[in-house]
Amino acid sequence: MKTPTLMVQGTTSDAGKSLLVTALCRWATRRGLRVAPFKPQNMALNSAVTSDGGEIGRAQAVQAQAAGLPPHTDMNPVLLKPNTDIGAQVIIQGQAVGNMNAVSYQEYKRIAWTAVLDSYERLADQYDAILVEGAGSPAEINLRAQDIANMGFAEGVDCPVILIADIDRGGVFAHLVGTLALLSASEQARVQGFVINRFRGDLALLQSGLDWLTEHTGKPVLGVLPYLKGLHLEAEDAVARDQDDKAGAGLRVVVPVLPRISNHTDLDPLRLHPGVDLRLIGPGDPIPAADLILLPGSKSVAADLDWLRARGWVAAIDRHLRYGGKLIGICGGFQMLGQAIHDPLGLEGVPGRTAGLGLLDFETTLDAHKRLTNVSGRLVLNDAPVTGYEIHAGISTGPALERPAAWLDEGPDGAISADGQVLGTYLHGLFESPAACDALLAWAGLDQPRTRDYAALREAAIERLADMVEAHLDTVALERLLLRQLG
Repeated sequence: MKTPTLMVQGTTSDAGKSLLVTALCRWATRRGLRVAPFKPQNMALNSAVTSDGGEIGRAQAVQAQAAGLPPHTDMNPVLLKPNTDIGAQVIIQGQAVGNMNAVSYQEYKRIAWTAVLDSYERLADQYDAILVEGAGSPAEINLRAQDIANMGFAEGVDCPVILIADIDRGGVFAHLVGTLALLSASEQARVQGFVINRFRGDLALLQSGLDWLTEHTGKPVLGVLPYLKGLHLEAEDAVARDQDDKAGAGLRVVVPVLPRISNHTDLDPLRLHPGVDLRLIGPGDPIPAADLILLPGSKSVAADLDWLRARGWVAAIDRHLRYGGKLIGICGGFQMLGQAIHDPLGLEGVPGRTAGLGLLDFETTLDAHKRLTNVSGRLVLNDAPVTGYEIHAGISTGPALERPAAWLDEGPDGAISADGQVLGTYLHGLFESPAACDALLAWAGLDQPRTRDYAALREAAIERLADMVEAHLDTVALERLLLRQLG
């Protein structure tokens, strides 16, 4: 018997696909269904380490949590991590297979498609239903021929589709009708209804438009989701630049938005902390005074170092440290703190050596093998317990590592400078542990940090999303879409 499968596609990127699949995973789980999330192909620099020792998009890890499951590589069999404007590292079922430009990847898609089907079939054998997230838009005409992320997948496994659009962007009816019009007849038939996301206002004023949409397309509107203020759900890729005004907060933190910033979800606990004024600084933005500068992860460390130098960050960091400020580097940001980064295999570009910032005495050599592991241990600061995950392809050596920033179950990690001003670590997610976040923020100068439980905040957001499905979507129609496939 075919495993019920329902796919959510969007009219644009950031239309709400990840959010809706997360919500549906928890909603279906509440009903006693054993469901698994699935995204055939993902392009994102935010990733997570899975229970089977691989790497998937972070959104799928959150969806797994919503379904009450440990994340697994089969939930996102193809992950593309951009490292240039025209190329990306290709990760198949959790493991990197190499860097490819867009043309090479199109030629590789036959292999990628086999991996997608293998992973889907393994999940289908284990679970009652599969909830699938598409990528970008299904109406990208230039990509339709070899599509494995949207309608190509839906046609391949013969599943129904829900189309979601973000009304807060404007033009929601044009997005929905235009997307539908650009699909083939068989693809149009797969679309079983529309969901409108992020609506604020009086629904009665929208009703005439909803009636027209149904009459014009013959497709029902399955619901209108409200704009949820204060909802935090980890971003799949895009860096959220909207920032709360927390000018009176006790600690000022600034972060350069690197061109290839990766796993910027590390910043989310700081973004949500009432005592932290977090500022993300992009190109052209002035670099403000701060108590803490944080260098985030990077998919292309050498290129992002060049970017920092070209935009005055080196002088700003030197001045910051001269006046007693603190500096943290995470993963790629940690590698930047050393004397040099060696890339003999050309993993991130032209083979060679790139000078680091020279703030800690160690060097890093990039290696084809990527370290992927979930870890726990204790920070040197206050002996605070910490958990997190490592995703990196660098091997660091040097005297600075004799003063580690943390002692993990598997050994020492990172480094802290002799004067206590500079700290580097390979550990992603270190601010998610309340005790570790408290220790780091106190070290940076915040009195009585009192960090909230980030895992509890994430769980509360997932519950809120499931409540939203119950209140605002046609759950009878959703159940019919899944259960009718059981025959």
